[in-house]
Amino acid sequence: MPDLSDKVCLVTGVSRGVGRGTALQLASYGGTCYITGRKLATLEDVQREAEEREYEGTVIPIECDHQTWGKTWRAFEQILAERNGQLDLLVNNAYAAVEYAIENYSTDFWNQFMPDWELMNGVDPRNHYNSVFAARLMAPNRSGLIVDISSDGGKMYFNIPAYGIGKAAVDRIARNPSVDLKNFNVAFVSLWPGMVRTEDMTGFVGEDDKPPPNEIRAITIDGL
Repeated sequence: MPDLSDKVCLVTGVSRGVGRGTALQLASYGGTCYITGRKLATLEDVQREAEEREYEGTVIPIECDHQTWGKTWRAFEQILAERNGQLDLLVNNAYAAVEYAIENYSTDFWNQFMPDWELMNGVDPRNHYNSVFAARLMAPNRSGLIVDISSDGGKMYFNIPAYGIGKAAVDRIARNPSVDLKNFNVAFVSLWPGMVRTEDMTGFVGEDDKPPPNEIRAITIDGL
């Protein structure tokens, strides 16, 4: 197993699902893992779970609504102050429209709720562009990894146009800054986890239904 005892990580959108699992895994490897979400109580549940499992790492909750730039920057300022500017890993996972996407999967887009653009993209890809703040910490240290959690919905047809458009933007957010960050030894990738059996997806496909094989794909998006 990797030893992350000297690494500082930040995972956004950790209330449940992929973000929660990622944060707990990083803590299990000994990392210092800051986590964000809109409800502090939910984040404290994640912190408590890591402690109950006796993970070697530390989970530090930060209540944060990533729809607001100022609140997002304050999360990075806290890391800057507490860790002397060290940030080794950022996982951009925050997303606010999982339930909406599931509920409207079979609805023609012209019959969907009109503000679905804001529902789909008010946090993602806005949250993913917080890589600007991460780069301010990583570039001077000439080290770091930024991961955008995305999906193949940015490259192929998906029933909700706003979803696919947003994911294409997330992929491009990884591709373009990666060119500049490469000179500072900072990597930036977009990760397509595929269908993951999270709390929401289990309710969608059912406990006994098997989702499609889970393919993890990191892309450089040269073909987009």
